[in-house]
Amino acid sequence: MDDGKDHTISQKIRAEFPAFYIGATLYRGDLSIHLKREGIVPICTFLKENPALDFDYPVHISSVDFPKEAERFEVVYEFFSIRKKHQVRLKTRVPEDDCEIESVTSIWPGANYLEREVYDMMGIRFLNHPELKRILLPDDYDEGYPLRKDFPIQGRGWRDTFDFPV
Repeated sequence: MDDGKDHTISQKIRAEFPAFYIGATLYRGDLSIHLKREGIVPICTFLKENPALDFDYPVHISSVDFPKEAERFEVVYEFFSIRKKHQVRLKTRVPEDDCEIESVTSIWPGANYLEREVYDMMGIRFLNHPELKRILLPDDYDEGYPLRKDFPIQGRGWRDTFDFPV
């Protein structure tokens, strides 16, 4: 894994947003830029509106659970520029006791369902999201967030009462 700080995209972000830039890695051609969560909206706006970058497609938004770390959750954004044919991955951390981050739906409306899935499965709230509600589980599901590492493999509650024929 190489240091990605010398990558053109990384240099542009670091120059424009030094207070939010943490670092970058480059692995097999994939650039990952690590940021403070407060910078996600201005940096994403920059990625989309800067003509040299032109990131017009939010490919994926996901999250990772690190239960033993102070900033337990990592939100991972993957963007692609169709015209420039380049991609970038942004990573930012969110602590469990303040489990929220600004939504990027004002920049890319297509991020709507991607953020809703992360909310539904991990419980990370996206502030200023136009309709943040569950997308895969029922609205009244109160057993937690299934992709968190502390969620039991067999589930909780009502599933324990099923009478399966042998």
